[in-house]
Amino acid sequence: MSRFSQPQDPVFREMNTSLGYDQRMWPQDIRGSRAHARMLASRGIIGEDDLTAILSGFETIEAKLADGTFPFGAEDEDIHMAIERHLTELVGDPGARLHTARSRNDQVATDFALWTGEAAGRAVEAIEGLMRTLIDVATAHADWPMPAYTHLQRAQPVYLAHHLLAYVWMLERDRARFRFTQEQALRRMPLGAGALAGVNFDTDRGMTAAELGFGAPHPNSIDAVSNRDFALDYLGAAATCATHLSRLGQEIVQWASEEFGFLTLPDAWSSGSSLMPQKKNPDCAELLRAKAPRIVGHLSALHGVIHALPLTYNKDLQEDKEHVFDAADTLEQALAAAGGMIGGAAFRADRMAAAAADELLAATDLADELVKRGVPFRQCHAIVGGLVREAVDSKRTLSELSDDELAAQSEHLGPWIRDLLEPLSLLERKQSQGGTSQARVQEQLVLARELLA
Repeated sequence: MSRFSQPQDPVFREMNTSLGYDQRMWPQDIRGSRAHARMLASRGIIGEDDLTAILSGFETIEAKLADGTFPFGAEDEDIHMAIERHLTELVGDPGARLHTARSRNDQVATDFALWTGEAAGRAVEAIEGLMRTLIDVATAHADWPMPAYTHLQRAQPVYLAHHLLAYVWMLERDRARFRFTQEQALRRMPLGAGALAGVNFDTDRGMTAAELGFGAPHPNSIDAVSNRDFALDYLGAAATCATHLSRLGQEIVQWASEEFGFLTLPDAWSSGSSLMPQKKNPDCAELLRAKAPRIVGHLSALHGVIHALPLTYNKDLQEDKEHVFDAADTLEQALAAAGGMIGGAAFRADRMAAAAADELLAATDLADELVKRGVPFRQCHAIVGGLVREAVDSKRTLSELSDDELAAQSEHLGPWIRDLLEPLSLLERKQSQGGTSQARVQEQLVLARELLA
């Protein structure tokens, strides 16, 4: 006898089911159910013979799910019900006793927290892999000059290693965010909270939490079943990390263009044109740009799902998993692609050095040198600005201006400025910690390697 006298409408049944995407949580579901069964037996809530049958049934089910032979049924609403249904088919009443002292609300929350914690761990590993690649490439190009940009205008020369290491520090922050996500996901266990108010059995939630790797049982059953902060934490970390990758993707697109010509991408990470035979397109880097808003969209969508949602559990929360699942797949793919492109790229020293040799990039250094000679900085800024205008208007470089022209701009200018215009001189004058001089770049490389030690 059921509470309902009519079957579900097919449209609602299709809308209501989550089996199509939550199947990937079967390892977490079996892991949680095994721990729950052992706890029930330890408290005498089910018998030891029940436990033996349940664990034996799970061995069979695990093998079937792993090799793709699990018999999903038309009425299976989600992976949790599918597994319990087949367990009962295999072992009878012991399988039907498994759900004692738990609800699907706390079961699903536990499985999802376990899955998200594992996904955060995978993200940490993938981020560290990309960090290693960037450090290796930076080490191999430690003394290759290139221009750095503001507003996409040449600004000051830096070493290529210095530029690449900027992404290492971005990724280090991403790693910290995912480590926080992992800690939060496994901090407090929902399992055993029941539907929302606890259960009517003398359970040992601490035993279950210890087996599953949670820090402790969740102390409040209402928050236990309705909390999805760990999913928001994951999506927030993923959105920021993907945004960092989008910046790297954009720079690869620029650098691979003939207008820049700073690098050549390997064929394995490039695409051709259906019409133009000569084309070698940085499609993978372009996709890094496009994947970021996709993940940001998932974060925004889940905030929308949870926004103003009354306690405790509501079916709205079924919409949590697809956002996290797709974001995790997308991010892991993007991290691997970024590493493949950067690791296989052939950088062009001649093109980068030629761009870095633009004498206008020395403007700030000229102003700083005037400061050292006692001229107030704002006056220095105006003097050098006039000097640059003179060179640009006459279509000459700064070093081509005559001594008289230098003196006409300011009594503080003289032939000494030509010694500052050599690109390596500009680079090596950057003495401050974190700067681009070779000594400071080597310090950064040491610090970067220590991040992964």
